[in-house]
Formats: sequence, structure tokens, C-alpha cells
Amino acid sequence: MGYLRRKALFYLVAVWAAVTLNFLIPRLIKGNPVDAVLAKTQNMTPMSPEARRALELQFGVSDDPLWQQYLGYLGNLLRGEFGLSVAYYPTPVSKVLSQSLPWTVVMVGIATVLSVLLGIALGTLAGWRRGTWLDALVPTTTFLAAIPYFWLALVLLWLLGGVLGWFPLNSGYSYETTIGFNWPFLRSAVHHGILPAASIVVASVAGWLLGMRNMMVSTMAEDYVLTAEAKGLRPRRIMIQYAARNAVLPSVAGFAITLGFVVSGSIATEIVFSYPGVGMNLVAAVANADYPLLQGIFLVISLAVLGANFVVDLLYALIDPRTRQAG
Repeated sequence: MGYLRRKALFYLVAVWAAVTLNFLIPRLIKGNPVDAVLAKTQNMTPMSPEARRALELQFGVSDDPLWQQYLGYLGNLLRGEFGLSVAYYPTPVSKVLSQSLPWTVVMVGIATVLSVLLGIALGTLAGWRRGTWLDALVPTTTFLAAIPYFWLALVLLWLLGGVLGWFPLNSGYSYETTIGFNWPFLRSAVHHGILPAASIVVASVAGWLLGMRNMMVSTMAEDYVLTAEAKGLRPRRIMIQYAARNAVLPSVAGFAITLGFVVSGSIATEIVFSYPGVGMNLVAAVANADYPLLQGIFLVISLAVLGANFVVDLLYALIDPRTRQAG
């Protein structure tokens, strides 16, 4: 419980710091979101001061002291209000994120988990049976990882989508279906998501495989593994309970950071496949100087990374008791 309290206190302070930085950074950037909206709409009609002031209030532009703005910002966060999006004006940022987050979390999340599990499993086998044909997986997957992802995704899209016609070329679902929990839509969404997810798995599995394989080779030289072999324990038990359990610890830590960034999506993936996720929102926000949307996206990413790291810290303590004692 002492370890849990220390970790919880640390992450509460980290959340406060992330929220505060998210409040301060946009206010240090020069420019006015109202000017961005007017430039986007190409409104040549002079706007009255009253109308301009009304728009500024919608975007949270205020002349109040900074501490009052900060308190109002915290109140808006508790209510889930992030302001209005410039790129999707007049849609609220919360609505933009609620529409795109599920697409990204499901597609990128499943692809990330699959690549980690596949990489760890193959890396465990390759490290346990080093020098066999399983080691051939390492240069093969490393070659795929060395290919620029944008080009690899385009090749997969051209081959599997264009030439063979197995998968759709763009979007996250068929526009002929109605969005909702119905079989035609779910089937269409899965069909559209397989190719983007597969491209992420192919491009990222090599890192997890190589890292796990190298840790397995190093761990197998430890005294406790040699002792387990000398005691005549079954090879499968030694591989899983002695070698892999300790070799997987760095991968667990890396997985925490990767899982936290799932909510930010894979920008290259969403651009290539025209997938309606947070990555596309991020590109639109940067292109339109949409600071409210950027602020909302960065806050969600920060909270997701901190939450994922907190959960993995707890799992790390369960896997390795030395962590609890050191903490």
C-alpha cells in the first residue's frame, strides 16, 4: 500500500502539471483564434466589435487575470468543455474528439497489442532457440521495419487493396451503412480496419521481437536460469517462468509508453488510408492553427500516457517484487 500511495501521489502531481502546461502554452502563442476563423471563412465584411467580442468569448479569449482564467479552465475541464474547434467550427472540441477517438483507439490499440504480443512471443522463441531457423525471423522483420512506413503502407494499399481488391482503399467504413451497433456497420468497420492495422503490425513487430530476443539471450546466462536447468526442470517451465518472466520487463515498460500514445493515433496510417481518427484531427488542427483542438488532443494524450504508465507501474511491481522494495 505504501508503494501504491507513492505512485498515486506522483501521478496526481504529474496530471496537475500536464493540465497546467496545457493551459499555459496556448496563451503564450501569438495570434487570435477569431482571426483564424475569419481567414478561413474569407469573411470580407467588417465585423462589429460586439460580434468580434462574442466570437472571442466562444473561443475563451479573455482579459481576466491569469488566475481567474485558470480557475475557469479547470471548471470547464471538469465539465468536459474544451471550447470550439477552429478547423471544424462551430463544432465543440469535445464532440470532435468523441467522434474520432473510438476509431483510433480500436484500430491502433488492437494493432499495437497484437504487435507487442506477437513480437514478445516470437522473440522469446528466437532467444530460447538461438542459432536455429527461428533466428531468421530477426533479419526478416528488421528489414520490414527499416522500410519507411509511409512507403510500406502505400505498397500494401496498392497490392492488397488496388491489385487484389481484398480490402477497401480508404475511409473507416462504407458510407452505404448506418453508423451504430448493427451488423452491416460493424462488419464494414472491421473490413476497413484490417489493412491499416496489419500495416502497423508489420512495421512495428520487429522492434519488440529484437528487444525480447536479446533480453532472452542475456537472461539465459543468469545464475537462476542455470540453476533451474541443473535441477532438471522442464524446458518449457524454465523458458516461461524463469527466463521470459524477467526478460519481458523492459518490454512492459516500453509497452506502457506505446499504449499511452495509442490515443494520438498513427498520423501516417490515417493519412495513407484516409482513416477518420485523431491523427487526421491533429493534422487539420495544425493546418488551421486550431489551438483549442490541439489543446484538447494534447491533454487527452497526456492523461492517456500517465494513466497507462500508472497501470503498468502496478503490473511491473507484481511481476518484479524488487520494484516494490526499491520504491
